Amino acid sequence: MTQLKTDPSAARTRDDRRGLDVRSLKQSFLNHIAFTQTKVADVATKWDLYRALAMTVRDRLVDRWIATRRAYDDCQDAKRVYYLSLEFLIGRTLGNSLVNLGLYDECYQTLFELGYDLEEIRDVEEEAGLGNGGLGRLAACFLDSMATLELPACGYGIRYDYGMFHQRIRDGHQVEEPDDWLRLGNPWEIARPEDTLKVQFYGRVERYTDQKGNSRYRWVDTHDVQALPYDMPVPGYRNNTVNNLRLFSAKSTHEFDLDYFNHGDYLRACEDKSHTENITKVLYPKDDSAQGRELRLKQEYLLVSASLQDILQRFTRQHDDWKLLPDHVAIQLNDTHPALAVAELMRLLLDREGLGWEDAWDITTRTFAYTNHTVMPEALEKWSTGLLGHLLPRHLEVIYEINQRFLDEVARRYPGDGERLARMSLIEEGYEPKVRMAHLAIVGSHSINGVSALHTQIIKDRVLRDFNEFYPDRFNNKTNGVTPRRWLKKANAPLAYLISDAIGDKWVSNLQLLRNLVPLADNTEFQGRWREIKRLNKDRLAGHLHYKQGLVLDPDTMFDCQVKRLHDYKRQLLNILHAITLYNRLKSGNDTDFVPRTILLAGKAAPGYFHAKQTIKLATAVGQVINNDPQVAGRLQVVFPENYCVGLAEVIIPAADLSEQISTAGMEASGTGNMKFALNGALTIGTLDGANIEIKEEVGDENIFIFGLTAQQIDEHRASGYNPWAYYHGHEDLRTAIDQIAGNHFSPGEHGMFQALIDRLFQEGDPYMVLADYASYLECQQRVSEAYRDQRRWTRMSILNTANMGKFSSDRTIQEYASEIWNARPVPVPLA
Repeated sequence: MTQLKTDPSAARTRDDRRGLDVRSLKQSFLNHIAFTQTKVADVATKWDLYRALAMTVRDRLVDRWIATRRAYDDCQDAKRVYYLSLEFLIGRTLGNSLVNLGLYDECYQTLFELGYDLEEIRDVEEEAGLGNGGLGRLAACFLDSMATLELPACGYGIRYDYGMFHQRIRDGHQVEEPDDWLRLGNPWEIARPEDTLKVQFYGRVERYTDQKGNSRYRWVDTHDVQALPYDMPVPGYRNNTVNNLRLFSAKSTHEFDLDYFNHGDYLRACEDKSHTENITKVLYPKDDSAQGRELRLKQEYLLVSASLQDILQRFTRQHDDWKLLPDHVAIQLNDTHPALAVAELMRLLLDREGLGWEDAWDITTRTFAYTNHTVMPEALEKWSTGLLGHLLPRHLEVIYEINQRFLDEVARRYPGDGERLARMSLIEEGYEPKVRMAHLAIVGSHSINGVSALHTQIIKDRVLRDFNEFYPDRFNNKTNGVTPRRWLKKANAPLAYLISDAIGDKWVSNLQLLRNLVPLADNTEFQGRWREIKRLNKDRLAGHLHYKQGLVLDPDTMFDCQVKRLHDYKRQLLNILHAITLYNRLKSGNDTDFVPRTILLAGKAAPGYFHAKQTIKLATAVGQVINNDPQVAGRLQVVFPENYCVGLAEVIIPAADLSEQISTAGMEASGTGNMKFALNGALTIGTLDGANIEIKEEVGDENIFIFGLTAQQIDEHRASGYNPWAYYHGHEDLRTAIDQIAGNHFSPGEHGMFQALIDRLFQEGDPYMVLADYASYLECQQRVSEAYRDQRRWTRMSILNTANMGKFSSDRTIQEYASEIWNARPVPVPLA
């Protein structure tokens, strides 16, 4: 039986809610079927079985959850970390909890003895789609690592009623459907109505003089909403720590107006409730209308207001000196979405607590740290001063004051440099002045970090150069990482067992130990078992997609995978052009020694992102032609599974042979998909972008496939006048593929279907250098095929990729945050 550290479980087995043995798990499971679901086992539905199992596992977290809070409260010197993020793409919770508790095998045996299959029950769970992509998934990995490292930490986010949309592919087009992940309830969350907090909007600012003769400000005549917290457990791996993810849901302070109801105006009777609860209704409401922008800003402010109130309440239970706040509280802003927290903390310290400006500002800047996630200036969030002043009038005043004081400092450092002042100002002047939220986060934080070495250098040298020159000690790099618990031990159990059998299981919490696989890379027997597991995972993916979506994949082919959010800079179009070129070569008979491939693309396009949605349509249209051509059957296919999500990623990534990381150099901040694929033994084809560079450094030049222009060369091409037509005319294969797309070869009966994509390449100047990198990409793909033909060589490269991924554990990333930014130390959790 697996036991958790310091857990005297043998003394607890009589309590079936705590016992970790099969007998106790069985009794607890049956009790929950009866007393939670009020069913008998022979009529229980799959949902009943899932909920009973989830509650069984949650029971075993509760003691640790309570003990964790108690340990943090008892350790008054502990510095607590609070991670604010608008996204937490946590995926399914059951399997991850079983892995971290060390109960997976016992639970499997329990259900087997009762006649159930654990994997079938796990498949019932709805994913908590509280994120859009890498940003939210990174946040989830970080929470896992914080708990595993026993750091006193808490995540704060929003409990969206509807997460990232459910994607359907109909006639090749993306169709968005609501992701009603809460329709059957969420057994992992616990509502905390006693901790409900008031959040203010609108109103006006009133100036008054306090008893000491100082001018003070009150925010009055506001429209108030309630932020109802829901807590979800975040267990560490094989320890007693269970940290908290607190998600807020908006509730009305006026649920129901009886007077309107009694007069027959039933809709108006519930109007305030409906408008208020829209705030947390959906992840990322479209912001192409005034109402959408206001709703988005409300979401962001509800998150920061409720989170800061909660944080400060917890601080004041043990401390009465505000100057101690930075010694006991570290708040990490995950991108610019929570940047309003800087103005909100200032408002609370100034207006509610009566501190002077200098003291409040010193406390604020020493409390906050900011992570930047983009190199594209247009992606840095901005809010119009008109909207901000209407919705949050006091905050706009505070921001103006922060800006004035900051610009005074800049002017003293750089006298007469008006252009620099304009560039660095928190306010972007113009017809509609806007607040630059990244600038607010930078000025209000003591640390600004990028998420890969290249990304950090680009923001220091280009995107945020002025700020790096002004605050050189604030900028630092923290290369992203992924949790090996979910992305190898859980997602790829057969490979995890093989690795543990070979080198022991300590690697799960110390990923650098994977280096012990290096001597096995040339071992014939080990290579054979490695290939068997890859084939097993490919069969599993093929079966999954056939059962779920009716897709047919051939596991005898190379699985060439590009799965990620659809965006022009990620260059799914380059991948599609390669697929067309391979198809044309097969049709012409010019490639007799062809390595069979299945090209798998998956991902969601933002609902308003026309080019990305057209790229999906093109991928499916090309697949339709290729997959129905008997001349290439068994040698080439292109598939686009719908509704890419964490759960589907856990099936695709272990099965992948080749990982496509082909973004335009200098555009991808880091990427974490590249790490997940390499960790599972897929080889990377990629540009020198984001974390690809660091992966190359770790695995070695001979174990990765690099192509394309560098970030510096991209800049040089643009500066010298990049001409996409020259590449079109200079490469016959490229010209043929482009002409086929433009000539409706893949869209018969839909004339001009892909004209917008063609215009993007030529009329708009190919901003992401797809055509410039095409020839290099083609040549690199040929090297991939040559390596894949030699399966012994390929397997060796695969093993060495996994063996050298130790750097890319989120445990390493979080340890760096803790020691270099937060100054936070572990607090071990004892169980009574």
